[in-house]
Amino acid sequence: MKYNRFEDLPVWKLAADLAAAMFEWTGHSSFRGKGDLSNQIQRATLSISNNIAEGFERGTTNELIAYLYIARGSAGEVRSMLAVMKRMPSFAQLASEIDRYYAECEQISRQLGGWLQSLQNSDIKGQRHLNEEAKRRFDGEQRRKAFLESNAEQMKEIEAKIMEDVKKRNLGKEDE
Repeated sequence: MKYNRFEDLPVWKLAADLAAAMFEWTGHSSFRGKGDLSNQIQRATLSISNNIAEGFERGTTNELIAYLYIARGSAGEVRSMLAVMKRMPSFAQLASEIDRYYAECEQISRQLGGWLQSLQNSDIKGQRHLNEEAKRRFDGEQRRKAFLESNAEQMKEIEAKIMEDVKKRNLGKEDE
């Protein structure tokens, strides 16, 4: 599926929802007296969705990859803070929320990892580089791949029919 706006990306939506929830959640009294923890976790969660958006809007695959790695790093930072909080007795009453937010961060990291892998295996340089010639070459390559895949399927069918005919002939010879 092709996305034209970062707001439509499922991973961005998850990250934005997590950031909004984190801003609300860190208002809990357990965060008082813990230094800069609430501010740091807010900034790190907001960084996830912001870096996805900025990378998407940059227009090149290389820049998108760089920003997605930053977003993934921010998700790791959030998980680290949540893991530390889980070890602190003053956050014991928030254990279920900590676990839920941790799982959400893991899901975001997995989605970013999958996206990064597909981008790193792509020949597409990004929208900024798409001129008519590049689009024509890409479309031609896609048609060529589809043709070759179709031919491969047809060859498998032909080979199967030949093998079936050979088996029938060999069975016929055994009956003689």
